[in-house]
Formats: sequence, C-alpha cells, structure tokens
Amino acid sequence: MKYILLMSGTKPGVQSYVAWTQQDREAHMAVLQNINRELTASGEFVATQGLASPQEAKVVRGERGGMPVTDGVFPESKEFLLGYWIVDVGTPERAYAIAGRISAAPGPGGVPTNLPIEVRAFASHPERKA
Repeated sequence: MKYILLMSGTKPGVQSYVAWTQQDREAHMAVLQNINRELTASGEFVATQGLASPQEAKVVRGERGGMPVTDGVFPESKEFLLGYWIVDVGTPERAYAIAGRISAAPGPGGVPTNLPIEVRAFASHPERKA
C-alpha cells in the first residue's frame, strides 16, 4: 500500500530552523537522508520532496476565460506543508513507524523535533470492467 507522509510546520518553527547552527541542520538532514537510504534499500521508497515557502504558493479556484483564477498568495494559516515522503509498505503500522522516525529527527542539541507527520493512505478505486 502506498502512503504519503506529510510534514507540516509553523512559521515560527521554520524561522527557528534557519537560526539553528550549521551543525544542528547537518545532523537533522543526515538522519533524514539515512532514512531515505534505508527506505530505498528496502524497496519501500517512492519519493520525497521539500516544498518552497508558503509565500510562493497560490490558491487556484476554477477558470475564467480559459485562465486559472488565482486567489493571491497562500492564505496565512497556523500550519503549512513543508514536504512529503511517499512510501510503499505492507501495513499502516510500517508507515506509522517511518513517520515516527522522521518526526524524531534531531533538532538543536540533538533533541527530537517531533514535527507532526500526517500519514495518509492513497485511495484505492475498484477497477472498471471494460
């Protein structure tokens, strides 16, 4: 089963990340890269990607004159999506375990960040008969 693991954060959280020491940022990224390598080796890795800041996002609602209608920049919210992993695993529990490891990646001084990771299964649809 495929799952998407969504990492969310807050504006203050992201701003504090930029203030981390270089050593803390490197330690954090090393753990995430190690998780990605392990998932690749086990055949469970599908994709991962960090996202640009919310200031660069637009909300699109429908079309007008054949052009998308944008609603300005992404609205202010408490939390926003920072990035995602897509994994293909045998059980929901395995997806939860991976999300837990990602959430526990170290922050300043090696303390786990405990960022929220939302785990969502990809919807499955019955095959259509021709």
